[in-house]
Amino acid sequence: MKRTLTLLIASLAITSSLHGQQNQMELWYAQPASNWNEALPVGNGRIGAMVFGQSWNEIIQLNEESLWAGCKQECDADAREYLPEIQRLLLSGEIAAADSLAEIHLRSTPQRIRSYQTFGDIHIDFYGGDGTSHYNYPAPPDLPYFRRSLDIRKGIAVTEHSANGINYRKEVFASAIDDVIVIRLSADKPGAITAKLSYMRSLDAISFPAGDGLLGIKGQIVDLPLLDATDPGEHMKFAGAIKGFNRNGTLQAINNSLLVKDADEVIFLVAMNTDYNFAKLDFDRSIDPFSLCEKQLEAAGKKSFDQMLNDHLKEHTAIMDRVSLTLGDPGRAAIPTDRRLQAVAAGESDPALAALFFQYGRYLLAGSSRKPARLPANLQGIWCADYAAPWNADFHTNINIQMNYWPAEVCNLSETVMQYSDWINAIREPGRVTASKTFNSKGWTVNHLSDLFGHTSISDGVAWGTFPIAGSWLALHQWEHYQFTMDRDYLKNDAYPSMKESAEFMLSFMVEDRNGHLVTCPSNSPENSYIIPGKGVFRLTYGATMDVEITSELFAACIKASEILGIDAGFRKELKAAMAKLPPIKVGERYGTIQEWIEDYEEQEPGHRHMSHLFGLYPGTTITSKDPELFAAARRTIERRRKYNEDPETRIGFYTGWSRAWLINFYARLQDGEGAGENVNALLAKSTLPNMFDNHPPFQIDGNFGGAAGIAEMLLQSHEGELHLLPALPQEWKDGEIKGLRARGGYTVDIAWKDGRIRSYRIQADKPGKAKVRIHGEERPRTITIKSADYSWSE
Repeated sequence: MKRTLTLLIASLAITSSLHGQQNQMELWYAQPASNWNEALPVGNGRIGAMVFGQSWNEIIQLNEESLWAGCKQECDADAREYLPEIQRLLLSGEIAAADSLAEIHLRSTPQRIRSYQTFGDIHIDFYGGDGTSHYNYPAPPDLPYFRRSLDIRKGIAVTEHSANGINYRKEVFASAIDDVIVIRLSADKPGAITAKLSYMRSLDAISFPAGDGLLGIKGQIVDLPLLDATDPGEHMKFAGAIKGFNRNGTLQAINNSLLVKDADEVIFLVAMNTDYNFAKLDFDRSIDPFSLCEKQLEAAGKKSFDQMLNDHLKEHTAIMDRVSLTLGDPGRAAIPTDRRLQAVAAGESDPALAALFFQYGRYLLAGSSRKPARLPANLQGIWCADYAAPWNADFHTNINIQMNYWPAEVCNLSETVMQYSDWINAIREPGRVTASKTFNSKGWTVNHLSDLFGHTSISDGVAWGTFPIAGSWLALHQWEHYQFTMDRDYLKNDAYPSMKESAEFMLSFMVEDRNGHLVTCPSNSPENSYIIPGKGVFRLTYGATMDVEITSELFAACIKASEILGIDAGFRKELKAAMAKLPPIKVGERYGTIQEWIEDYEEQEPGHRHMSHLFGLYPGTTITSKDPELFAAARRTIERRRKYNEDPETRIGFYTGWSRAWLINFYARLQDGEGAGENVNALLAKSTLPNMFDNHPPFQIDGNFGGAAGIAEMLLQSHEGELHLLPALPQEWKDGEIKGLRARGGYTVDIAWKDGRIRSYRIQADKPGKAKVRIHGEERPRTITIKSADYSWSE
């Protein structure tokens, strides 16, 4: 089997080489997508499309970031009267009684939100010029030539095929400048384009002729009653418009279609909008989404295709060109991407594929979280084909949305954080209601999931959904943005107010346990359960280790931020006093691992996908090599998780794509290049779909982002106040070069290495000054002075 695969790959590589295809920033395939997980994504942050690349019956699935079912609805349980008793029971070890009381009084009404949805599909059916029905046209491999690709540097999906002596070409991109999806159909023979473009959505929408060459779309989500979900009713309104421009031939709008006959070329512009108002976290009936579409098409339609393309390329390549990564054999780019993934799964080495996966993560983040977007990337970025998506494609706040933004700063995509940061600040208002009503506390918080309506209450069950530390974790991302950008205005106006109010929540919410420690109560360690022999299996607890780590990091960040801003001396004093009373991170006696809970409980799933108690290792900074005991215990924790996950004889639990990505980051922080590299390969081999989307399963985009962050973390770390170059380089990546990574303190770093040894590096500082740099595993970092904002070194 491996020999057959190798021979097939070699044959395809030769074919590709004949066509001159050696683009290192390209996904490409020798056949159309047979399903959504093979289609290729384009996105401008706000709108996106999945391009199937069918030769004669093209499908382009559409998305708009704010097209969600549901409505804004306060769901918070009023637990103020009962919270002290729930806390007393938990602290005294009466967990079952606490569980019973919490199920009654912490339970939100309703408990479930509704889903992010597809905008619908464009179908383009072609007539091939030989007199037969398009449904009977030959499909690859019968066509003389077929190739579909996604150039992630340019942000363009291209499908090419030949038939009946004619070469056909389809190009699709999402323009952030013009805020439309652009589709061009062309051929090398005049008059060869005869096709019908149709819009289809099985629920809640109609399409209609709206003018000369213009197809209109109008819809409104009508939610039926759903058990324990937000109210039914007529909710989000949405609209689209598709404008056709033909060169020669004819084009007309008819029924739900645009019909093109005998054209040399046709260009379709697709606009999509809803009546969502971010400022209100709600739909707004004063907004006319169809009017917005018309205005977008009017502005874009004044440009030629070449003008739109050049504007798009200028904007998109400027983002992607900030960072370059060279690993492995560049000749592997001549092999189709799906075949490369199959080869890695069969045990072949392909570091260049890891480099492509890294850049693809950057591409997807830019495609789902940059202007003109207003919302952060969700569980699927912006790409979703469903009406009821897995986990509603929501904003999951117990790791997933946080992981979405792990690569943002280090991978030089800092602007993508602004949609995330703005949303965090927006949900503070409903988060204050949750803090007050459910947790009888000041400040703001959110639990384990949210949506575009600002849902912050406990969801999906009390034991599962009680996670009030989530707000503090989100606020730490705002601090992280400051650390990388050193933007004092952002710290003052955006980050610190959110951080401070989150810290106020923690100070108000925490209670003293019997040892005099300040602990969160109630608490849980996301989605895992612990066993108390003879009493049962539980999730609710107090003082889970993750809570301690996040609280410690938030308080430290607030102290430092207030010092930078020269404010809140009294608040700093309060935070320092509280920090001194936090419980220590404990190493359990039974296994020598980091305790997940405040007591050394047995896990119900020792191979659980969440490794929340290792937050302090990554993305946090409380477990480092400066504390050898905790550092060693963290490694043992990972080894135990893997034993019960990967060994068929002991398996209790399972990995998801995102948890595999987290392992890459853990091993990088442990400075274990081989462990990190092994998990990069495992992510590609076991948890990556043919279009290189992460596979939970099903598709979930956080693994793409976590994997990209992990690769960056293997090459550069800056969380300990120094620039550590190549801290976790695997032997498989012995030669390579990275340019454009960012580090805390406002640095941009380039590194070149050969045979595992750094040959040169360059550090550009946003401002001149001194920096500490560690290379080649040096025991102590060297201090360098960066004059004129630039420093270079070579061996």
